[in-house]
Amino acid sequence: MEEKILSIIEGQNKAITYEEIQDKLTEEEKDELGKVLIELQKTLKIRVTNKGKYEKFHDKKQKLGTLIANPKGFGFVVVDGEDEDYYIARNNMNGAINGDTVVINVIDELKHEAVIKHVNERNLKDLLVGEFYIKDNKNFIDLEDDKLNIIIEIDPEKTKGAVPGHKVVVKIDNVIEKTNYYQGEVVRIIGHKDDAGVDILTIAAKYNIIDIFPEEVEKELETIPTEVKPEEYQGRRDLREEIIFTIDGDDTKDIDDAISIEILKNGNYELGVHIADVSHYVKDGTALYDEAYNRGTSSYLADRVIPMLPHQLSNGICSLNPEVDRLAISCVMEIDQKGNIIGSDIFESVIKSRKQMTYKNVNKIIEEDIIPEGYEEYSDKLKQMHDLAKILRKAKVTKGYIDFGTEEPKIIVDENGKAIDVQKRVRGEGEKLIEDFMIAANEAVATTIFYMELPFIYRVHGNPDEEKIQNFLRFIGVLGYKVNANLKNVTSKTVQGILDQLKDKEEYPILSSMLLRSMQKAIYDVTNIGHFGLASKCYTHFTSPIRRFPDLNVHRLLRTYLFKHSINNDTINYFNNTLPQITKQSSERERAAIECERDVTDMKMAEYMQAHIGEVYTGVIDTVTTYGLYVELPNMVEGMIKIDDLTDDYYIYQESTFSLIGKRTKKRYMLGNKVEVVVDSVNKDKGLINFKLAKKGDKNGNKQPQS
Repeated sequence: MEEKILSIIEGQNKAITYEEIQDKLTEEEKDELGKVLIELQKTLKIRVTNKGKYEKFHDKKQKLGTLIANPKGFGFVVVDGEDEDYYIARNNMNGAINGDTVVINVIDELKHEAVIKHVNERNLKDLLVGEFYIKDNKNFIDLEDDKLNIIIEIDPEKTKGAVPGHKVVVKIDNVIEKTNYYQGEVVRIIGHKDDAGVDILTIAAKYNIIDIFPEEVEKELETIPTEVKPEEYQGRRDLREEIIFTIDGDDTKDIDDAISIEILKNGNYELGVHIADVSHYVKDGTALYDEAYNRGTSSYLADRVIPMLPHQLSNGICSLNPEVDRLAISCVMEIDQKGNIIGSDIFESVIKSRKQMTYKNVNKIIEEDIIPEGYEEYSDKLKQMHDLAKILRKAKVTKGYIDFGTEEPKIIVDENGKAIDVQKRVRGEGEKLIEDFMIAANEAVATTIFYMELPFIYRVHGNPDEEKIQNFLRFIGVLGYKVNANLKNVTSKTVQGILDQLKDKEEYPILSSMLLRSMQKAIYDVTNIGHFGLASKCYTHFTSPIRRFPDLNVHRLLRTYLFKHSINNDTINYFNNTLPQITKQSSERERAAIECERDVTDMKMAEYMQAHIGEVYTGVIDTVTTYGLYVELPNMVEGMIKIDDLTDDYYIYQESTFSLIGKRTKKRYMLGNKVEVVVDSVNKDKGLINFKLAKKGDKNGNKQPQS
């Protein structure tokens, strides 16, 4: 409807009246005309002339965008299709708050500065998180999001018993008095700010990640069995006598996947990837399924997991625990000596895992040839698996698989959840082996359904923007590095080649991370465009249905298409209509979980560094900005040196070289420079760590955090 009306207006050489537009519409469309015209005006697609006629919007100085506010009062407006954001001074905000869709007037093209004309749409979340406090006998909320410049007063009858210091979730009821003054009610008390774990749960609540399940879900759990029932074995392939086991982290309780291997007479490998059959228990139309949809994924936050499914499922009947019967969906593949999957069989099964192995012990076997107690009968199988994993990895790299080599921090906490150490997460051969096997199974499943031309969920990763790659190459050129790359046709091999040429550079971890940020984000979609980073033509997520909603639905689709053979027009139409929303929701919830995990990590890093204020460390500059330097320590803790704290000179940001240069001394701070810093201050709640350059006489020498 919008497109039709826009086409009518744009097709004229002059402004036209309401009646002239009506004449070109059906009776049904006429009823919607007024509402659509208002929406087109709001989005700056059309304008109303002084004579009340409609024409295409032409004012290039007025633009529609989204406000990103700064806690200090100013902000930036992001306009779709434009690379540079518009600066909004504090006195030009016109009552707008973070996230608002706004109309701006550009007042300085050169400086990219604008004034907010009006708020088009207030994109304020229904639920917000903050700390309850009382002032002048009134109840208020100090919001966690300090970008939201609003005041929320809580109705005295709707506090749910909250007291000062409680972290709470509030619901906005209505605006009172002024534009940014709201009335609200407490809908949930998270806990007191001083209680163990409330710091993490508060951040999780900001992203609508909830640690408790609704009553209707708890009620449904009463119908979930604690062990496999005899009638559930029917129609399944019995693999309980096969040598099948799991490999996970030391503290893993939600075990999605198990593996098996055989060497065939023709010399090929038979790799079995056996995945928990969660869709057998979590069915469409149930409260469990709906809650899994809402959550989208499990969230791993420092010392805790907020699961997608209740523990009775995720740690119980769905988890592939050792020495108990479990229902699974198996993908058994024949793989040749070059890593090609030459055949696969996907079927319902019942398995019994022989052993719950850990990465630590598996790595001892395949990296050091040390066999821990209890692993003796499995060591040969593990070595065969390692041989196959190396073959698969080599084949992936040949295709163009990109290994950015990014590292992750691991937060170590005490019994009260307080951060006591930060370490780099170890990723050994065992971890890589499982990754290689899961990728193979995901490709095999995706390829099977793709060639059946049926509605499906794909994990896709689009090609990077050529301009962003060019910008990256220009940047490393400033550092003095020349890289050969064909940018006329950017493939995964192009990016792989860039990384290979930089691997011996001291700044490689930083450069690799920067190049990764120039890539698109992987998402879920119903249209298969391939996976750029994996150099895969056809990919899905099949292997983690306990913790990822898309995987659960991939199992549901496999059951419909392959096991029940329910392929008819009604089925195809149903999935064509429902899968797009599932992929959209899953991608959004994945992004929320990633951002939440990042915020929790930052907060816990800050908590850890509170005990190290005044200590000296050697770090590497990994980001240079107009307002200072970001320095990363060997254990991945990152802090900032504010430009105002570089007191030996007046420093100016030089964009062409991405560096800060002293006006008098010409001293230069660039990406990759090693610097000695002292921990100056920490703000745990905001996850901020401030460094200053270390001076002679600072205490603690050059103490290094563990890595």
